[in-house]
Amino acid sequence: MKDYRSVADAVAEEIRAGVLRSGDRLPPQREFARQHGIANSTATRVYQELAHRGLTVGEVGRGTFVRAASAQPGASAPALTEPAGSRIDLELNYPVVPEQSALLAQGLSGLLRPDALGHALRPVGASGLPAAQESAADVLARGGWRPGPARILFAGNGRQAISAVITALVPRGGRLGVEELTYPFVKAVAARLGITLVPLAMDGDGLVPEAVEEAHAAAPLHAVYVQPRLHNPLSLTMPTQRVERLADVLLRLGVPAVEDAIWAFLRDELPPLAAYAPERTVLIDSLSKRIAPGLTLGFAVAPVALSSEIAAALRSGGWTPMRFALEAAHRWQQDGTAKKLVDAKQREAAVRQEIAAQHLAGFAVQSDPRSYHCWWQLPRPWRADTFVAAAARHGIGVVPAAAFTTGGGHAPNAIRVGLASPQPDVLSQALGTLAGLARSAPEDLVTD
Repeated sequence: MKDYRSVADAVAEEIRAGVLRSGDRLPPQREFARQHGIANSTATRVYQELAHRGLTVGEVGRGTFVRAASAQPGASAPALTEPAGSRIDLELNYPVVPEQSALLAQGLSGLLRPDALGHALRPVGASGLPAAQESAADVLARGGWRPGPARILFAGNGRQAISAVITALVPRGGRLGVEELTYPFVKAVAARLGITLVPLAMDGDGLVPEAVEEAHAAAPLHAVYVQPRLHNPLSLTMPTQRVERLADVLLRLGVPAVEDAIWAFLRDELPPLAAYAPERTVLIDSLSKRIAPGLTLGFAVAPVALSSEIAAALRSGGWTPMRFALEAAHRWQQDGTAKKLVDAKQREAAVRQEIAAQHLAGFAVQSDPRSYHCWWQLPRPWRADTFVAAAARHGIGVVPAAAFTTGGGHAPNAIRVGLASPQPDVLSQALGTLAGLARSAPEDLVTD
């Protein structure tokens, strides 16, 4: 019987030898299984192994393709050619480290016993379980701050936690203050709920507290959504003095804050805004970045006065957690897996930032050495939309500034580059291609 690794090795050799070329589509898994005389389940593992090695990429509704090889800096290939068959994703941004699967599997082994699994598959409410709340408090603790376990509510993921908190705090037609460049999902939530987003000015230190005061004076704000640590997309981290000033403003105005701390685990030496204004801040976090996107859990650390409304929003939205995820997170925290993964991902972020610094040297790039993304102000004559289209023609996905811009303001001529998803060698090749594009004039690269 053929081992899936040996079959994957054979396909990898075909790719290396050029028998299978970049953009070639692999057959459907059932057909692949028949061709190689293996079980369908083995074929599935072969495809998973090829993707893990960075050799293939799956596209929903289209199939599995040999990953495109990116051009090197200065390559003569035109920027605006036909799209490649596969794609290097610098849009979605989920950190993965080599030891991740093995570590997570160890923590799950006890949970997969029939008795433990039966218990873990029972329903659970937004408050979870006392043991899970204690573990979550340890997961979320940073900078000398640890939330009270009883204040922690759970959601299926971070996005659901954000949706529930905004639903609870801001009525239909209400006003939600947001940084002038903000997480795109918040824009979608506001549109769905009929909420007005109020752009708030930023500077090199992040959100300007006086902008909150001015906006609230013009018409009351029901809440403010803010990312104080490793802002997405700018990678900014507020200095302590700025965080303290913002907390003072929120307390004085009586305006609650929704603090998005999804990326803050990469700066775990810094306490959150919630440490400075606990009675006015709902902290949102999740396991998607620090653990894994496939089995995630959302957290909302809520003031007592707001807890029941947020819990009700979680229930009514169908956003309460899976008990299995609660049990898994508890085990990963107890056995040290969560801490090992955070440490590994902090180290990996530094490696990827070094790759970015190498290829994007000389350009106007803003980032943090501990971040998994960077903000690139494009050189003239490139426009963000044209550059994104050119990158896509090379099989590379990046996000234009317009996706993050709020209000009717003009979007900066910039892109966000996610560094987390590709393998390091693929990331290096992709950034080399983007740098080569940026050094070329768009009109010189257009083909008929």
